[in-house]
Amino acid sequence: MKRILPLAGSLALGLAWPAAADPAPDSPAPRPVVVSAPQATLPVPMPPERIVWDRTPLGIMLPVGQERQVTFPAPVEVGMPAGLADVVRTQVVAGTVYWLAKKDFTPQRIPVRDTATGQIYLVDLSARASASPAPVIIALALTDPTSAGFGLTGGSTGPAAGPAAGPAGESAAPPKIPTYDYATLTRFASQSLYAPRRLAPALPGVFRTPVDERPVNLVRGESIQATPLIAWRSGKLHVTAVRLRNRGASSVILDPRSLRGLWLAATFQHARLLPRGDEADTTAVYLISAKPFEHAVQGIY
Repeated sequence: MKRILPLAGSLALGLAWPAAADPAPDSPAPRPVVVSAPQATLPVPMPPERIVWDRTPLGIMLPVGQERQVTFPAPVEVGMPAGLADVVRTQVVAGTVYWLAKKDFTPQRIPVRDTATGQIYLVDLSARASASPAPVIIALALTDPTSAGFGLTGGSTGPAAGPAAGPAGESAAPPKIPTYDYATLTRFASQSLYAPRRLAPALPGVFRTPVDERPVNLVRGESIQATPLIAWRSGKLHVTAVRLRNRGASSVILDPRSLRGLWLAATFQHARLLPRGDEADTTAVYLISAKPFEHAVQGIY
């Protein structure tokens, strides 16, 4: 008597055949039993939140302890106030900003600059434990003259036909990068250095830049220790705040002509340094240059 044997590989196909005695001549053929394989449950990605930039500050809330991605239409750089440096981790990759808040904080105005056109986005950034971690996509309104290639109409995104045209049918010019005079930049640097963190200024178009904080030989003919503290960039101009500390036993009258380097402007917080050990033996100088501080102090064009 023949027996029906299980097919080789049937389990791999999800089919199981019961081994039974020979069926009666009139009995129907055995039917396969379908065994459903367990399916893994994959995490469902959160849908992104879309926000239209219409020159109104963008309100973005970060979840405490979770990273949130904010994607802009083009590569950007972020100007973080000094007061948030220890509270929010900021990483920028092309047009996406990765923010991670370490604790709650109330809204702070953050300038974000399009590195190609100079477009400035204003972001009112805050953090709360209950905030959503969903990614954010920033889209340009079709009426925005800088929205070539990006747009949002009726709640859906898509490529725009082109930049907005003016009355004469010509494309509108991109927005100009904010420019500031030496006095405004010097005042900004001084307030950033001396004002309380909660009152630290924010100047659109002015961004922090790295600077080597090792002492340099800046002042000729005097025993003065010069230590770069913080630097910014505004367009083609660089602003650096440098701490000056008198290491000598005599008072020193500070003179911009005694400074080494190529400087467009130099402003001292105080014009006189008292001898070493006095509470007035330290001040700051604010230097404006056409090159980063490390190049300007060496006289490199």
